[in-house]
Amino acid sequence: MPALLADVNVEGLVAVLVRIWLSEAWRDLWTALNCALETFETVGLSRDALDTLVWQTCQSRQTVLVTANRNRRGPDSLEETIRTLNTPTSLPVVTLANPERLTHDKAYAQRAAERLLDYLLNIENYRGVGRLYVP
Repeated sequence: MPALLADVNVEGLVAVLVRIWLSEAWRDLWTALNCALETFETVGLSRDALDTLVWQTCQSRQTVLVTANRNRRGPDSLEETIRTLNTPTSLPVVTLANPERLTHDKAYAQRAAERLLDYLLNIENYRGVGRLYVP
């Protein structure tokens, strides 16, 4: 099972999802997944690392990046990195489609948690797709 890396701008939002996964309804499945939660510090990245380096680090460590705002601005952007470096075996980047809503819409947060868990459970089916959106 790949690990998860919360991008610096969504650490608190991923914490919301983790709280859902640790709830009674999801705890057994989350525990069975044995999915490590990484930070920029634990993977050796500076908080202002270029998107290309973040993506390459995630690929080499088999870690799924969860982000919200990395985009296509410049040759080192996440979108450009995916377009140029993605292979059929690359892990996808998970993008939170509406990050603000996670903190104030419980039903939306539940759907997002469920979707991300589904992606993780079936991660081999998503290799090479580049980017996935939650929810």
